[in-house]
Amino acid sequence: MNISLNKNDDAVSGILKLEVVKSDYADQVEKNLRNFRQKANIPGFRKGMAPVGMIKKMYGKSVLVEEVNKLVSENVFKYIRENQLNILGEPLPNETEQKEINFDTQEDFEFCFDLAFAPEISIDLNKRDKLTYYQVAIDDEMLDKQINSYKANFGVYDATEEEIIEKDLVKGVATELENGLPKEGGLVVEEAILMPQYIKDEEEKSKLIGAKTGNVIIFNPKKAYEGSEVEIASLLKIEKSGVASINDDFSLEIKEVVRHKEAEINQELFDKVFGEGVVKSEDEFKEKIKESILEQFAPQGDYKFLLDARKLLLKKAGEVKFPDEILKRWLMVSGEKKTPEKLEEDYPMIIEDLIYHLIKEDIIKKNDIKVEDADIELFGRRVAKAQFAQYGMYTVPDDLLNNYAKDMLKNKQTLQNVIDRAVEDKLVAWLKGKVKLETKEISVDDFNKLFEEEK
Repeated sequence: MNISLNKNDDAVSGILKLEVVKSDYADQVEKNLRNFRQKANIPGFRKGMAPVGMIKKMYGKSVLVEEVNKLVSENVFKYIRENQLNILGEPLPNETEQKEINFDTQEDFEFCFDLAFAPEISIDLNKRDKLTYYQVAIDDEMLDKQINSYKANFGVYDATEEEIIEKDLVKGVATELENGLPKEGGLVVEEAILMPQYIKDEEEKSKLIGAKTGNVIIFNPKKAYEGSEVEIASLLKIEKSGVASINDDFSLEIKEVVRHKEAEINQELFDKVFGEGVVKSEDEFKEKIKESILEQFAPQGDYKFLLDARKLLLKKAGEVKFPDEILKRWLMVSGEKKTPEKLEEDYPMIIEDLIYHLIKEDIIKKNDIKVEDADIELFGRRVAKAQFAQYGMYTVPDDLLNNYAKDMLKNKQTLQNVIDRAVEDKLVAWLKGKVKLETKEISVDDFNKLFEEEK
């Protein structure tokens, strides 16, 4: 087999030619036909005993086509791999030089494929290149809000004999009434639970506010929750379908009032939030909270930095030449439900994304930016920790965090996402070290507006 590559004048495309002669495939075709004969069940012949000529007549062409196509495919990609050709997309059948192929009459074949080569893009960054890194300014209001959130999250619920306030949790026995008396055969809910703050009707809510354990109040569930089937069914422990038949008042004998008590700012709270002994004073607590808030905003800050870095890199790359005709043809072949009109509309953005991808690849390759197993595990822990934090779990034991991260990374898609993000993390760090970086503190509102502007 003879393989040759002829690069076109544009230097970003070429034609790969493969000349396949009979000796390249004959032995394998014969072998495949013998195997076919051994397995073939043909009427009038015992299995595996049909004449060779009959087998060739019936299946010879299809076996030949399959073997030649397999041979061509393997050798095309072997050539690309061994010659380290950086191609875009996949080889496409050439539309001008490809000769007609007839498997009935030919023994030797020539195949021509169009290749689109990735242009070489090398960007020089230095301290004359300036980029801004936006960081949220932590003010007292934000700090106090986070402290109050910790106090609430790590607070406790205690029974109280005091008068009921809006945020209390009230437990009691709810009894359905008729003409002011317990209804015969009516509902009796032994462990009814409700909170005044979720009662929508102010008049019904006022019946609870100020009451105490031991008091009995009369209220109407349907009025209290303004006909919300879900809330009424939950209170009365019935199916939603049964809510329609509930119209009467209920008495509520208050058995217990539970009140949430915020955690105090002391060592116990410090340990619950950040781990035992990590923080030992209120000042250290506040500093640690500031670090935690900045850490929460860091991924968005890095994302914005990378968006700005992209603009700088694309500008420095200038105009880049691509084999547009081949690329568009490949995009049409590989794209689902893509029309020529839609492709023309999207093509400039596709090229911009491609240029940025090639720039990143060049930076990563030339600067040996790699993601090791330790990087993946560390990033996996960060993702797991962030997920726990969403549910108010700020201090998670290391063994639980490690096991959760390991289970999470068993998913191939999740693993690939983590690897991609870990690579971007290292790319961000490299870029920060190459350019002149100006850190700018802005308010949360202004920080969020940065991303609205990018949409």
